[in-house]
Formats: sequence, structure tokens, C-alpha cells
Amino acid sequence: MKHGKKYVDSAKAVDPAKLYESTEALDLVCKNAKAKFDETIEAHIRLGVDSRHADQQVRGAVVLPNGTGKNVRVCVFCKEDKYEAAQAAGADYVGGQDLVDRIMKENWMDFDVVVASPDMMGLVGRLGKILGPRGLMPNPKAGTVTPDVAKAVTEAKAGKIEYRLDKTNIIHCPIGKASFGAAKLDENFNTLMEAIVKAKPAAAKGTYLKSCTVTSTMGPGVPVATTKFGV
Repeated sequence: MKHGKKYVDSAKAVDPAKLYESTEALDLVCKNAKAKFDETIEAHIRLGVDSRHADQQVRGAVVLPNGTGKNVRVCVFCKEDKYEAAQAAGADYVGGQDLVDRIMKENWMDFDVVVASPDMMGLVGRLGKILGPRGLMPNPKAGTVTPDVAKAVTEAKAGKIEYRLDKTNIIHCPIGKASFGAAKLDENFNTLMEAIVKAKPAAAKGTYLKSCTVTSTMGPGVPVATTKFGV
């Protein structure tokens, strides 16, 4: 894969054999974010688990202290008695069968997070083949299936992110924007890492945090030392 001049120049500033402390790594990533837009900063964490086994799954959600820098659009499925509370919390769309029909018939997908009350999951379940592959299906572990839909909306708007393993046992998560600066990004990074460490499955053996890299949308990855997290 051929990279542009900016990427090549940025890559020269990174020592791939070195494990950087998180603040230093994020400072480097911010300096290397040279695109004309505010690049998203992501963390990619490889875990010493096997996602093929149900007892080694790692999944959850965490509210980043400084948010993600993204305007999150929230779609809520609930009964009418909760419409007002969901809207007051900032939900962009609230409904039931009407929203299901819109998604199924019009392929409407103008939202980033889906929240549902438990009594609506029979209805929302019909959207599994549409929402599932996009990572949008509500899930109790992520706090998006809950009787308190208003709280879930507030958290999503505040910068709650979901983390989950992919098939190669890596978690990919946004932790903010380059404009945040290294200090705020480091707070978000540490909050995410602590949540992942807490979610360590009992069945996991050996080294849990195998490796970690932080990167911007268009920049090279910077390896991060994870020894301070102790697993």
C-alpha cells in the first residue's frame, strides 16, 4: 500500500520498536494529525483471549470523561409513556413500530446509537439483520437495553462508547479528536483501558493486554506501553 508524503513524514517520527508511554504516544499522534479536518484518534488493543469461546468474550461500554468530539444521533424504541423523558434527555428520534417500518421499508439509518426499553426488544429484534452487522443492535451489556432510556440517551450524548472484540481479538475504539490535545486524550485512553482491564474474563490465561497502538485517521500508529495496567 502506497502512502502519501504527509504519512511518510509522520512515520519517520515514530520508532516502531519503542513502547511509548500513553501521554507521549498521544502527543506524537496529535502532532502527526496533519489532515485538513479534525482527525479522530483511535486505540487498537490486542487481547490475549480467544473470541471464539463464549467465556472469553470482552464487551462493554464506558463514558469517556472528555467525550468523543462527535455529535451522536440517538434513536430510542420505547412505549409512549417514556417518549417525553427520552426527548428531554436529547434523543433525536423516539418511537416504536413507526421507526421499525421506516428502517425496514426506507433503509433509513440516520442515527449512531440505538437504545431500547426491554419491553420493545420483541419489536426491535426484527431489525437484527439490519442493525446487527452495523454494530447498532441494542445490548444489555452496553447499557442500550434498559428501562431507563433517558439515562442511556444522556450517556450516549456525553461520550459513551461501546468496546467489543473483533474476530482477531482486537478492540478498536475512538477516544476523541486530535483537537482535544494529548492530556484530554490520555484521560479518555486511561478510562477505556481501565474498563477493558475490569472486563477481563475469568477464563483468560497468560498476558491479557498483548499490545496497544494509538493512531489518527490519516496518520501512522504509535505503539503504547501497557505495563502500568498490570495485566
